[in-house]
Amino acid sequence: MNDEPVRTGVSADPCSEPDIICNISPAACEENTDACCETACGCKTTARSDDERRRLKNRLSRIEGQIRGIIGMIERDAYCNDILIQSAAVSAAVDAFNRELVAAHIRNCVARDIRAGDDSVIDELINTLGKLIK
Repeated sequence: MNDEPVRTGVSADPCSEPDIICNISPAACEENTDACCETACGCKTTARSDDERRRLKNRLSRIEGQIRGIIGMIERDAYCNDILIQSAAVSAAVDAFNRELVAAHIRNCVARDIRAGDDSVIDELINTLGKLIK
């Protein structure tokens, strides 16, 4: 097993800045059993059960399929109203994904941090909810 620091690349993960070296190995990350933690590079992570990961990925896969369907409708010059109805369905699916993720975050990360005396997680949650509820 390689325990060398990992050079991260460009990805959708805001913690994966190009040319930043994290001093935590992939093996060490996998062994971490805390629900939420901060890695050596200062990025917070959340360990998820296989079931939770599967549920979230399934939701996102369905959303991805809906988006591909809308793209196909546009390519076929579908009626605007039909596309808007499908777009509303995607928005509802994203909202459901966000609700599930927020609930898990509150039950696990927020509750744990508050019990540990870290109230800064409350401000973080308020800011996040402000972005979700517009």
